[in-house]
Amino acid sequence: MFKKILIANRGEIALRIQRACREMGIKAVMVYSEADRDAKYVKLAEEAVCIGPAQSGLSYLNMPAIISAAEVTDAEAIHPGYGFLSENADFAERVERSGFQFIGPTPESIRIMGDKVSAKQAMIKAGVPCVPGSEGELPDDPVQIKRIAKTIGYPVIIKAAGGGGGRGMRVVHTEAALINAVAMTKNEAGAAFNNAAVYMEKYLQNPRHIEIQIIADKYKNAVYLGERDCSMQRRHQKVIEEAPAPGIPRKIIERIGDRCVAACKRIGYRGAGTFEFLYEDGEFYFIEMNTRVQVEHPVTEMTTGVDIVRTQIMVAAGEKLPFTQRQIQIRGHAIECRLNAEDSYKFIPSPGRITMWHPPGGPGIRVDSHVYTNYFVPPNYDSMIGKLIAHGDTREQALARMRTALGETVVEGINTNIALHRELMIDAKFMEGGTNIHYLEGWLADHARK
Repeated sequence: MFKKILIANRGEIALRIQRACREMGIKAVMVYSEADRDAKYVKLAEEAVCIGPAQSGLSYLNMPAIISAAEVTDAEAIHPGYGFLSENADFAERVERSGFQFIGPTPESIRIMGDKVSAKQAMIKAGVPCVPGSEGELPDDPVQIKRIAKTIGYPVIIKAAGGGGGRGMRVVHTEAALINAVAMTKNEAGAAFNNAAVYMEKYLQNPRHIEIQIIADKYKNAVYLGERDCSMQRRHQKVIEEAPAPGIPRKIIERIGDRCVAACKRIGYRGAGTFEFLYEDGEFYFIEMNTRVQVEHPVTEMTTGVDIVRTQIMVAAGEKLPFTQRQIQIRGHAIECRLNAEDSYKFIPSPGRITMWHPPGGPGIRVDSHVYTNYFVPPNYDSMIGKLIAHGDTREQALARMRTALGETVVEGINTNIALHRELMIDAKFMEGGTNIHYLEGWLADHARK
């Protein structure tokens, strides 16, 4: 096992990994930007290294600075968390070339799954169902592009091959709008991801967003840890996640889970990962794989009892998975609300000083957050300040506990989206379960009209 790990991230995930290291008896080196000097995990750190100014490009995305920090502190491994450099194959390669262990998949796996076109081709070979679409990158010839769209059937969606986080997508309903949409998406993709390649898929009208959590070791042992429903989204950004997914028969989940495991074994995948699917009319369609720990991993931890971050560290250190598929049991239901420093309905970011932070408690409640009273939320990063998770024996109990927890939560000094979550927890359609990916956007539009 590692004696010392460098954590190349910030915010709640940096604290989450720090806690896992402490529990395992591993020393954790925290890196931070000048804007995060007063972060809780920096104050708690045995060792901390400033890697640059507030701008991400000069700090958390600065590969030489992070690797230098690992060198000067004699760290053995680097955990990238999520976001920033976590799915950057070049970074994983530089980490391992520099003599450190990257706590995540191999650079080769990241490259295969990071490019949406090659990922889809790999999944088709592994027997994982995919959304009908182009066989790879779209050609330059407008006639061929129109022919592909006609074969798929409108509406279609144009996607960036190197995209992610809901960016680099454009829905097209008519042939007249097609070529211009492809050109615009290519331009956006080139600017945002340094990769102008785009592909085309059938645009599903009312799907749910369901993901399968897997974890694998380097000995080709792999398991899936159930599923999550992440359909409550705004502009492709998740707002609420839950596990298990309401109303989907276990046999269907087991079938798709087994295929995801087989795909991991086929490509020699190592570490934690998430297969993301659209689910409509009883069918799953693969859209992408995230080759890292997810923001929403706590709902899986609460329903399976598996510590995903601890297991990530174990398999990166060369240990075998400590459990088999048969040992994974889904217990109860868990719901996660992302707490953001933003207006509940206008979504305007609200950085600033938190004058009062009072998190909730009680049975089945977990709060993953790095903030505290008098903490200053910097304007330089994502607006998420924490995650509130409620677990119960049933979905109804988890919902009731979440409503109680949201009622107890006090954050003063900045705006947050807690009011939005309180309303959604009593929304009849959400309480019923099984809302699609467009539901929240429609709900917000109705709210704005009132």
